[in-house]
Amino acid sequence: MDVEPVRRAVLHALELAQEDIEKWCGNLSETEMFAQPYSLPSVAFQLRHIARSLDRLLTYADGEQLNADQIAALKSEMEPGSAADVMQEVREGLYLAIKRVCAFSPEQFAEPCGVGKKMLPTTVVGLLIHCADHTQRHIGQMVTTVKVLRA
Repeated sequence: MDVEPVRRAVLHALELAQEDIEKWCGNLSETEMFAQPYSLPSVAFQLRHIARSLDRLLTYADGEQLNADQIAALKSEMEPGSAADVMQEVREGLYLAIKRVCAFSPEQFAEPCGVGKKMLPTTVVGLLIHCADHTQRHIGQMVTTVKVLRA
């Protein structure tokens, strides 16, 4: 897909996240997925947080507020579950995020939008860039946790 540099950079960050998730988490056991070595957040938390925060950030970029399901999902990111469900959620979340990023046009980048109940001011492009850097931050934390688990 041929897109301008801003969206290409965001898409590239999300595609790299997909690659790292498969490389580092594709074969984790149930125990490893939910372990918290040295009180680090679990890999499951990092992956859920990536998928769910992308959904939330892109909802704000769409000019909308979070719905009840998104708020409930935010509050349940640390809960137990299955490794397969976590992997499916993050794969689907990244796929949908990529589609949503592609739907924005450069003409929308400067549009103002608000984040959270306080409607903190930003722009569409600010949120798109935050999607990239926030995702990569949590990928780094996920990789670190996996390395500690394997050490």
